[in-house]
Amino acid sequence: MKIIACNSNLALAKDISKYLKIPLTKASIRRFSDMEVFAEIHENIRGEDVFVVQSTSYPANDHMMELLVTIDALKRASAARITAVIPYFGYARQDRKTGPRTPISAKLVANLIEAAGADRVLTMELHASQIQGFFNIPVDNLICSPVLLPNLQKLAKKGDVCITSPDVGGVVRARHFAKKIESDLAIIDKRREKAGVSEVMNVIGDVDGKICIMVDDMVDSGGTLCNAAEALIKNGAAEVHAYACHGVLSGGAVARIGGSKITQMVLTDTIQATEALKVSENITQVSVAKFLGEAMARIHDSRSVSVLFD
Repeated sequence: MKIIACNSNLALAKDISKYLKIPLTKASIRRFSDMEVFAEIHENIRGEDVFVVQSTSYPANDHMMELLVTIDALKRASAARITAVIPYFGYARQDRKTGPRTPISAKLVANLIEAAGADRVLTMELHASQIQGFFNIPVDNLICSPVLLPNLQKLAKKGDVCITSPDVGGVVRARHFAKKIESDLAIIDKRREKAGVSEVMNVIGDVDGKICIMVDDMVDSGGTLCNAAEALIKNGAAEVHAYACHGVLSGGAVARIGGSKITQMVLTDTIQATEALKVSENITQVSVAKFLGEAMARIHDSRSVSVLFD
């Protein structure tokens, strides 16, 4: 078993390596002067089971090319099996045609990863679970609840809590968390006028005097969660906390969340923390290294991955 780290999240790759007690394979992924991506593996990987760790986060296109070029290098070096470990799968929000003459970019990315030579994919919290069907190779889509639940359960002991979905589309995820901690469920009904802008309409459910815990798969601009938090406070919520898997945090998201009604936001480290995130007072990260590492070990040994969710 070999682990190769590209450049998007070296800290996570090192933590996975530490958990599995397998050193990272020596490799260099660098740029030529015109910014072309070049990958070179410095160890023999012929006949090995290789895992390439790379989130396709900002800058998404550069990190995607790093992943594709590295997979191609491994394929040409006669690796027995190549698993693309993509903690955060970019382009996942482009999973369908949103209007005339628009792409389904998630399907295109799936085609590229397959064409590069990947034999399987391991990822976390796909924005749209049907993306697994865009691939003709096995895809393991890990849910992040086993990572977030221990922290969330500590919060639940402080008082009457209510799991809240920030939109109608996240109700299934919110219900899953609510069932795990045996809490009430509320839903934010919002109308999105255009991409990146959301307007909260009303709160469905009783949140008066409760600690509201919003759960989502990702936080991008933070606008949806900040507006939802304000609506919850107006409806009588005592506190508002937020839990999400992927901290995209584009633009001024960290500052926006810092100045919002959100008491605390908990994210995982599927995307490497920026300097702004590291110094944030109300945003923290929990590691998925152990969770991903265990999944990788189980794939390598042909054991069940689904038991990790039990």
